[in-house]
Amino acid sequence: MPSNNSRMNKIDEELRKEISSIISLELKNPHLTGLISVSKVKTTPDLRFAKVYVTMINEKSKKENLSILKQSSGYIRSAIAKRINLRNTPELIFEFDESIEYGSRIDEILKDITKDLKRGE
Repeated sequence: MPSNNSRMNKIDEELRKEISSIISLELKNPHLTGLISVSKVKTTPDLRFAKVYVTMINEKSKKENLSILKQSSGYIRSAIAKRINLRNTPELIFEFDESIEYGSRIDEILKDITKDLKRGE
């Protein structure tokens, strides 16, 4: 089973690179704002679906960006089909990757706690 797992990881990583490239270089939508990064792709074992986790920096509207990515998923999927040789090209499901925001929120909390501790000394 480990070989299948490493194959899935390779597919996920290859999809991540290609989707990232397509979003940054090929999607020509003036309403897509800020820096959009594909942080992770998780493909189902049957290759029918791929969850694409994106982070956004300096965006005007996360919801609008996500909506544009969802509308563009057919185009992105057909571009992937031309680049990556898979029996089935998975259907793309775009979602926010909250982990970076979560991490920076924890950093803020830790800084506050540290300040409070220093004040209390």
